Amino acid sequence: MRRQIAAGLCSAVLGLLALSLLAVAAPASPAGAPAKQAYSSIKELMDSIIDPSADVLWGAGGTVVDRDGFHDLTPKTPQEWLDVRRAAVRILEGGNLLMMPGREAAPAGTKSDTPGVELEPAQINALMKKDRKSFDGFAKALQSIGLEAVRASDTKNAALLLDLGARMDAVCESCHQTFWYPEAAAQSGKQ
Repeated sequence: MRRQIAAGLCSAVLGLLALSLLAVAAPASPAGAPAKQAYSSIKELMDSIIDPSADVLWGAGGTVVDRDGFHDLTPKTPQEWLDVRRAAVRILEGGNLLMMPGREAAPAGTKSDTPGVELEPAQINALMKKDRKSFDGFAKALQSIGLEAVRASDTKNAALLLDLGARMDAVCESCHQTFWYPEAAAQSGKQ
């Protein structure tokens, strides 16, 4: 019996010691919660989550005309509407991911895909740090569109999805013109 009590006390002490070591090792945010780590860059979030999800929303409204005739893009089955809803949730939560502190524009060592048009990642990072409020504003606008798209998919409102797609395009392009290729945007504005 004494051994069981001693073993139990040792386990409790070791458990408390382990918890206190974890608390010391984990960086804390101002509210006392552990700081969240940003593992992926904005470019990676765009390529993996936001762009594919935006494509789903853009593809869920309107009509395509080709040599075979008119093709309504409106989701028709419950599964198609669910796919749109899931894309909308990813857009909504993608805004949170974009606003996480410490997230870089692109992975370390990455160069611009279009030098001379798009800024280099270090320049983009500098612009975002200089005007973080605007960057976060674009991310919040994206979240708002995502939330409306969730509601539009829940009510099967194809007309609203079409409108949201146009608004999302405007938000994305404004952010890109502000942070990714401001010089190209300024040049096209002069013409």
